[in-house]
Amino acid sequence: MNYRHEYHAGNFADVFKHIILTRILAYLMRKDTGAVYIDTHAGAGHYDLGGAAARATGEAMAGVGRLKPPFPPLVADLVADWARLCGVDAGRGMPASYPGSPLIAQQMLRAQDRLCLAEKHHATADSLNIACGVDRRLKIFEADGYATLKALVPPPERRGLVLIDPPFEATSEFADLRHALDAALKRWAQGTYAIWYPVKDQEPERLAAHLAAAGLDKVLRLELDIDSPAPGALSACGMIIINAPYVLAEEARRLLPWLAQTLRQGDNPRWRVDEVRAG
Repeated sequence: MNYRHEYHAGNFADVFKHIILTRILAYLMRKDTGAVYIDTHAGAGHYDLGGAAARATGEAMAGVGRLKPPFPPLVADLVADWARLCGVDAGRGMPASYPGSPLIAQQMLRAQDRLCLAEKHHATADSLNIACGVDRRLKIFEADGYATLKALVPPPERRGLVLIDPPFEATSEFADLRHALDAALKRWAQGTYAIWYPVKDQEPERLAAHLAAAGLDKVLRLELDIDSPAPGALSACGMIIINAPYVLAEEARRLLPWLAQTLRQGDNPRWRVDEVRAG
């Protein structure tokens, strides 16, 4: 395993992904009935922003380190959950640590909800167990995330969110993702699926075209480009959300322009909010 998220935790891509994640989870929490959260590539759960890895890249300083209260009225309510869960709302500047997606979900979900987290690397799964602690709602699978997803759907709750956030190291990752997603949707078409991806080539376009050809409803595509001038650095990322909450597109149109300007590293930051449609 080459990818180690401790070098990138709290960067612009994490901030983007996790703010959107909290908005989707907040929408799920509007109904009293239980829901399930499935994370196919859970990671270690918690990251030390003062450690050698985070300091080596400085990515957190350019990400979570730039978002400080008070937030503009236009977005204050939309970032409130993320800021609280990440320790940003305390107003003390850069937080000492940063939670991964599993801990954010764990803190937002209720007693009637469940969390299913997959992490195939043994040492990382051990760290995830420690970070999450004892929680009767939670089950951690030390296994391949796509195989775990296939085994878990359809869930008994029939409501929930699947986060698919792989490291995109393997050249086959987008193809593997498409196959896993197709299989899951055949078994659980009504679930909400949030797929994070880096924007480096045409693969995100192929994924969007694949979903459009499938004729799925309520598919939302969000992207953020901070215009990074650093050679080889990730400059843009996105999320595709299947069965997106109806409010999410409008919320994203408020959030992304602000995030683009706040996190930008060059003169031409960009953002997009599109519905993925057939034809």
